[in-house]
Amino acid sequence: MWLHIAMKRVKIAELKNHLSEHLRGVEAGEEIVVTDRDRPIARIIPFKTGQRSVKISKPTRSFASLRNKRFPPARWKVSSTDLLLEERQNR
Repeated sequence: MWLHIAMKRVKIAELKNHLSEHLRGVEAGEEIVVTDRDRPIARIIPFKTGQRSVKISKPTRSFASLRNKRFPPARWKVSSTDLLLEERQNR
């Protein structure tokens, strides 16, 4: 019985070669861990209908009314260029 509960581990090449089969398994309730050189990189889980993680609400005004609006500068202690360069160093 525990074999049906354990997550299936699948290598990227195996997932690509048999994608339809794996997606049918996920649709039936299985969870799949995708691995790259035995290192987990992603998990594929069934999509539960009727359950939303994001609430979508109607806009209160049109986008056109905000298009030309200018906002005041943030006046942070660090420049946006410095923030951008710091973020790009990690790539």
